[in-house]
Amino acid sequence: MKESILKKSGEMFLKFGFKSITMDDIANELGISKKTIYKYFKNKVELVDEATEYVHTLMHTEVLKIYEMGYNAIEENFESNKVFKGFMQNSDDSPVFQLQKYYPETYKRIMSQEFCMFKDCLSSNIEKGIKEGLFRKNINVEQAMKFYFSLIMSVHDSNLYTYSKNTIHKLELNVLEYHTRAIATTKGLQILEEQLEKN
Repeated sequence: MKESILKKSGEMFLKFGFKSITMDDIANELGISKKTIYKYFKNKVELVDEATEYVHTLMHTEVLKIYEMGYNAIEENFESNKVFKGFMQNSDDSPVFQLQKYYPETYKRIMSQEFCMFKDCLSSNIEKGIKEGLFRKNINVEQAMKFYFSLIMSVHDSNLYTYSKNTIHKLELNVLEYHTRAIATTKGLQILEEQLEKN
């Protein structure tokens, strides 16, 4: 039952925002009493914290599955980008904005985990791309990873700019293209063009 509550509340928080969804809303959606939710979570803060962790773990698992599917390094990045589509929107009612505003401790912890996951995955991806001859051998992997992470986070920073959901996805692809062009070999650029046509 606890996992069902985490799954449903995570879906609802992402779809409607952390502020607007109440314990009653979650209970009604699951067809259970609010008392059942409080059996597992002492308050909404605890539910938000655990549901956010649950969703983050699911996304991480999906990304790891992509990395096991035999894609080349550039394809891998485009497939991974699809997992995060829609999660990190850029508006005052976006899940990430509300998490940062109303649950700052959870936000800090999740962003710290996000950076660690991003760092591990992207560093491995760049090293893989170098071995495949898609990325240049003389790349500073740490620096390339940090540049890409900073660019992606700036797209989602509503303190800088606010974009619609569709624009956000286009910008994410633009950042991915920019990152890839900066480190790709001629062979890598050919594969990049193929991916851009598909996406």
